[in-house]
Amino acid sequence: MKILLLTAVFFSAFLHSGAQRASSIQIKGIVTDSVSRKPLPFATLALLDTKNGKAIKNYISKEDGSFEFLFNDSVDCRLVIAFTGYDNKIISLKGATGDLGTITMKPGGKQMNEVTIVAVRPVIKRDLDGITYDVAADPETPALDALDMMRKVPLLSVDGSDNIKLKGKSNYKILINGKESALMAKNPSDVLRSMPATDIEKIEVITTPPAKYDAEGLAGIINIITKKKLDEGYNIGVNGRLNSVWGPGINLNGTYKKGKFGFSGFVGYGVRHEQTTEIGLQQNFFADLSSITQSGTNSVFVHNAYGNAELSYEIDSLNLLTGSMQFYTGRFGQNNNQLSTSFDSIHSITQAYRLLTGSSNDFAGLDASVNYQLGFKKDKNRLLTFSYKYSYSPNTKNLSNTISDTFNFYLPDYKQYNSAGNKEHTLQADYVHPFKTFNLEAGAKAILRNNFSNFETSSYDEVTKSYEINPLQTNDFNYDQDVYSVYNSYSAKWSQWTAKAGLRLEHTTIRADFISASSTVNQDYNNLIPSLSLQKNFKSSNISLGYTDRISRPDITQLNPFVDLSNPNFVNTGNPNLQAEVSHNLEINYSNFSKNALTFGVSYSFSNNSIQAVTHLQAVNSGAQIDTIPVTTFDNVGTNKNLGLTFSYNFSSVKDLIISLNGQLGHVWLKGTYNGSFYKNDGYTGNAFFNAGYKFGKGYRIGLDAGYFSGDVFLQGKNNPFVFTSYVFSKTFMNKRITLSAVANNPYTQYYSFKTITTTPDFHQVAYNQIPYRSFAIRFNFKFGKLDADIKRNQRGINNDDKKAGKSATPNS
Repeated sequence: MKILLLTAVFFSAFLHSGAQRASSIQIKGIVTDSVSRKPLPFATLALLDTKNGKAIKNYISKEDGSFEFLFNDSVDCRLVIAFTGYDNKIISLKGATGDLGTITMKPGGKQMNEVTIVAVRPVIKRDLDGITYDVAADPETPALDALDMMRKVPLLSVDGSDNIKLKGKSNYKILINGKESALMAKNPSDVLRSMPATDIEKIEVITTPPAKYDAEGLAGIINIITKKKLDEGYNIGVNGRLNSVWGPGINLNGTYKKGKFGFSGFVGYGVRHEQTTEIGLQQNFFADLSSITQSGTNSVFVHNAYGNAELSYEIDSLNLLTGSMQFYTGRFGQNNNQLSTSFDSIHSITQAYRLLTGSSNDFAGLDASVNYQLGFKKDKNRLLTFSYKYSYSPNTKNLSNTISDTFNFYLPDYKQYNSAGNKEHTLQADYVHPFKTFNLEAGAKAILRNNFSNFETSSYDEVTKSYEINPLQTNDFNYDQDVYSVYNSYSAKWSQWTAKAGLRLEHTTIRADFISASSTVNQDYNNLIPSLSLQKNFKSSNISLGYTDRISRPDITQLNPFVDLSNPNFVNTGNPNLQAEVSHNLEINYSNFSKNALTFGVSYSFSNNSIQAVTHLQAVNSGAQIDTIPVTTFDNVGTNKNLGLTFSYNFSSVKDLIISLNGQLGHVWLKGTYNGSFYKNDGYTGNAFFNAGYKFGKGYRIGLDAGYFSGDVFLQGKNNPFVFTSYVFSKTFMNKRITLSAVANNPYTQYYSFKTITTTPDFHQVAYNQIPYRSFAIRFNFKFGKLDADIKRNQRGINNDDKKAGKSATPNS
């Protein structure tokens, strides 16, 4: 079916290209250097309406400098040719006969002002740290939202569920004007879908983050730069969805500008109704050949709400005051019904019980920040910024377990409660000073972070007929982590070479207290984080080399000492003694940004104190007997080495047809010692993503997304791969103010079984979760009002990206 769809897309493109009006003529020519007479490959050619100066269509010259395209001679147009380092060339097409011959470009690089009618900029720019897509230079920008624009950016891809991938990976950061957003971290697709592309100046894809960013082992950074010019007026948009699996959702967004004051904000709500799937586990012990089998059902429901508000006040041309507030809140609920059976070596039942679990997880978050930016009269690019940010993200879990149908199992019914979260105060100062031959950036930052976890377990007492607190599983945990850092970065650019080097010094202090147990954990350490980038530029391509160190600090998910007994035979807990993981990263990339953009890269990274989820056997008191059960936690266990290849290709040579392919292949080597045993594991990981989209006339568009994602490799095991497909059909109405879309995700299979395999010297375990796979959705977008740009924001701000993303240690959820 995929092949048939692609064939249909190409065939439609062929028919469309042949359906030009009889009044069209073929325009062709060749672009050359006026001095050397050498051809200029991949120059940007733009058709401008002579009457209003608006761009109609963009073209790009071939590698030999030649170009050709069909032109409707009934329209009065100018052809503007732009090439980096050369003055723009303007040619009137009125009365053109077709062959423009040899067109010479004069070196000089004086770009005209953006508001000039003939100012045309190349769409793609190669940067030292990555690439930049000039959204303002794309004539299709008024018809797209920010998420649609992401599909056009090299190195990025968007699947049928609107999940954004950077070089095929999801471990990246999305910033708005250099600042991290909690909402972008939670659900960037919903936020970007509500943002019109006309508010964006450019999109930066940073593959080697420099020293000004907090040290974090990321695949890269997507930085969305919004327009700085302000127009009076307002803009309101409404977005919604109906999904057969993920439920309904609604988003309202708006922007308002009056005088020196500006406001931008959005709110959204989504709900996933309760759905039931299968879960299970099989564990085999090597010592006595015994085994445990668990099977049952898992019911899940989710609802969440989120919002964002940003304010801007321009005191004068050199002083800017901005503020922002973000919130999110919701509930994740689960109900499990699971039967557990233990067998001996001859498969006789030794223990059995049924477990009914009801749990609710209430989560919330609040971010509030204020920034003051000072400019300088002599040089407006010289900036001093002071920032403050407050963050609070509590999380409360309530769990109730009821045990029945027991055989040789003596635990009573029990309840668990855990209130955990994070509070942060961040102070930051940044200074930028451009000189003649180089650019200086420097800054200082203090993050005062408090992680907390208050938990208790209560067991049912048959005598008192009430729940009594278990003091051995009740505690108050406070984890204060303060990070003080300074950085200094220098960058320089010559005719063919670009270089950037920087150092970031971070000092971390940790004070952890178990209040009920009167025990403490104290740590102090320093980290010097270097970053170095070097790039050789050619006419249409470049080669870049980058090296940086990253430090990943554990978050409350990995530190939390709360013992999760939702499945009493498989215990999960955090490790408050975890240390920060330090990784070293080296990459080399080749890029060729013609009309069809191509990138290829090789990377290598290693860490000597990798944080891994690990499992060991532990004897516990299960009422009237002692049972040996697996306990899963986190630990700094050893080395983690990764060798990776990345590939990205964007095809846009056929009118109205866009095809992109992103891929990543890696090999990981893991080894380390845990609980007295030495472990060693390695394997291949990777993913590939394909996207094809074709636009018909009258606002119709079809699209196909397909992806393959391999399983991850862990120190003690791996999980299985899966394939994703999505079909999209959309139609615009009312001069592109309304867009309706129909989506079919994975229509062939209703469920997918996600398996995690764990192997230790003591046991082998396979856990699986059944995941809803097939879904159908209808989406709509409606926008009205008039506002050409977003509110003004400071160019520096707080971005706390130093924490390692925590994942649950649960072997079967």
